[in-house]
Amino acid sequence: METATRRPRTGTLPLLLAGLEAGMLGVLFMLAWLGLSAKMQGRSFWTAENLMASTFYGGRAIRSGFAQRTLSGLALYLLLYSTLGAVFAALLSDRLPRFRILLLSVVFALGWYYLAFHVIWRSLAPLMVLLYSAQPMILGHLVYGTFLGRYPAHVPKAIMEPAAAPAALEPAGPDAG
Repeated sequence: METATRRPRTGTLPLLLAGLEAGMLGVLFMLAWLGLSAKMQGRSFWTAENLMASTFYGGRAIRSGFAQRTLSGLALYLLLYSTLGAVFAALLSDRLPRFRILLLSVVFALGWYYLAFHVIWRSLAPLMVLLYSAQPMILGHLVYGTFLGRYPAHVPKAIMEPAAAPAALEPAGPDAG
């Protein structure tokens, strides 16, 4: 009876892939938000990606509009935030209710923002730290955390639901024919 009520453990690979997918969706929506907010500020839609590209190209990446170097900033965002999503999902697993997962993912995203922009990027990409807009970036990380918190929805249903127990074999009665 206990096995019928207990939720099965999800393997690590499906959780990694679900986190990767949720992280990818989250960063795409975050970048869309950052692009729209940059346009509202009179800047280029690609400002965030160009600032991230300064990690590789320094000041040569800082420009108005889309350029070949913009792709490296975009790729770094996608790679970094998708990987963060996979790691988050694998660490958290499926042990908590979905609302707590959502809250933890938002806290995780904001914690990553503060760690990245106040510690890591300060030494790796100082131009990015000097030129980014804080309020849109914080809200963008809230968007990212919200999408990341939905990683359980990306785990295949066949893995999350318990397998149906086979019907017990009943002894053949006198009418069995």
